[in-house]
Amino acid sequence: MCGVTENGSNGELPLGAHQPPAQRLFAVRGAVQAEENEASSILAATEELMRELIERNRLEPEAMVSCLFTTTDDLDAEFPAVAARDLGLTMVPLMCCREIPVPGSMPRVIRVMLHFYAPAEHVPIHVYVGEAQKLRTDLEAAQ
Repeated sequence: MCGVTENGSNGELPLGAHQPPAQRLFAVRGAVQAEENEASSILAATEELMRELIERNRLEPEAMVSCLFTTTDDLDAEFPAVAARDLGLTMVPLMCCREIPVPGSMPRVIRVMLHFYAPAEHVPIHVYVGEAQKLRTDLEAAQ
């Protein structure tokens, strides 16, 4: 009786039944404002942002799928991804891009979107650090 369990079931769910996945893909967002357009400032701000995202979401590098960074046009002294690599995210695909230069938008901002797998019941926590909290006042828990 190959494939049949002790109770006579073949292990399949009854027709119409749904079993939620044990893990699912999540994405969290975050942002931070660098003090100035200097490599050390960009790296320090990115490190602070990434440490908060990782800590608050209890993430391990093995669960991370990819990470996308954006910077405003006034930040070009260093890639934010360098800070992520320095934190040990050596196997996570990282990419840096430019934000759309919307007139009047906050200057010197580094944004991130991090994709990861976690238990289906996980509640993702977005992180906005310092002045960047003003970007998403609707996310009270992200502050």
